[in-house]
Amino acid sequence: MSDKFPMTKEGLARLEEELRNLKVVERPAVIRAIAEAREHGDLSENAEYHAAREKQSFIEGRVLELEARISRAEVIDVAAMSGSTVKFGATITIADEDTDEESTYQLVGDLEADVKAGRIAITSPMARAMIGKEEGDSVEVRTPAGEKGYEIVKIEYI
Repeated sequence: MSDKFPMTKEGLARLEEELRNLKVVERPAVIRAIAEAREHGDLSENAEYHAAREKQSFIEGRVLELEARISRAEVIDVAAMSGSTVKFGATITIADEDTDEESTYQLVGDLEADVKAGRIAITSPMARAMIGKEEGDSVEVRTPAGEKGYEIVKIEYI
């Protein structure tokens, strides 16, 4: 496993905000819930207590995971980048060669990828097919349904 992994400033900010929320909001709330459940007596049959302890375990695990990810992030400032070829951080508008339907994606690190939010991992087949290409180039992407063709309509670094 590599020591560092690429991430945008926005991706790092999202991780830091989630970590802050867990430490400042969620952790104290679950501690209060455990204390309240203890006041109800017999812990062996106290569903509230067990649910709160389970949530606490999840929170503590997620805190450790986020701290490790944040400490190993190599932040790349996309706004300082430019160029006419696709590389990490680029926001690319592509057109499906069969339907002409356009989609826009940003190429990001694995940990911040979220297709529904328009962020695809730099290691995904789609991103790997586009790396080094320019506006107007066609790319073939192998999908579970077979080969799919796209044209790169626009490349931006925003």
